[in-house]
Amino acid sequence: MSVTRASTPKIALSTASVYPERTPDAFELAARLGYDGVEIMVGADPVSQDVDVLERLRDHYQLPILAIHAPCLLVTQRVWGKDPWVKLQRAQRAAERVGARTVVVHPPFRWQRDYAREFEVGLARMRDETDVVFAVENMFPLKARGNEMVPYSPGWNPIDYDFPQVTLDLSHTAVSGSDAKEMSAKLGDRLAHLHLADGLGIPNKDEHLVPGRGNQPCAEILERLAGNGYDGLVVLEINTRKAGGRTERIEDLTEALAFARRHLAPSRAAKAKGARG
Repeated sequence: MSVTRASTPKIALSTASVYPERTPDAFELAARLGYDGVEIMVGADPVSQDVDVLERLRDHYQLPILAIHAPCLLVTQRVWGKDPWVKLQRAQRAAERVGARTVVVHPPFRWQRDYAREFEVGLARMRDETDVVFAVENMFPLKARGNEMVPYSPGWNPIDYDFPQVTLDLSHTAVSGSDAKEMSAKLGDRLAHLHLADGLGIPNKDEHLVPGRGNQPCAEILERLAGNGYDGLVVLEINTRKAGGRTERIEDLTEALAFARRHLAPSRAAKAKGARG
């Protein structure tokens, strides 16, 4: 029996991948290039924060919103208020309204002491109230003069904790010097979401390169996931801000999508699974 494309994981474009272009441009480019949907990075762009406008964009481009990335970055501390629980609640409501299955969330910063103390229990409580998946993302420590500083609490690596769903980011594995294949294997069914990007492992530099341009095992991870029947999302979260213009940005987004499609292909996945025995 032949395997249809519908059996492979869906590939979404993070709206962050088109910066400095904006959220509407991400919808337009994702639809034009053949992505299966988008992940909304909620950030400074007012459109990314406005669920009414996001619904109109989704309907206009006939392109589903598959995930919401909650505003967890330092630069988005005031987006949707300053209370981190309110941010997650708004992300949950946005996901429910637009039909997204996943909310991506970072671990708390160390200075968010109350939030960090209640993070695991609070997420469990929220999971009981919705069908939306909260996938905690792996981050990375910072290094200076031979010392390592971890700005996250309880830690940067969700493998060490009991989060039922995790986002694996392959640019972050590069920065942290982690073995991405080992992390993927240890996560098993807890791996619910993949941020596909690449990196060269430069300390403190979160590069988000087009997959295949760094040293991360992007191809092997995709083939392993496809061969194991992974039913989460694959989200291209790459950095195109240094592109020489829109043409070069489109070339990067096209190359990234082609890479993901190629290594998620059923024939490659079957071959990779057979090689593992």
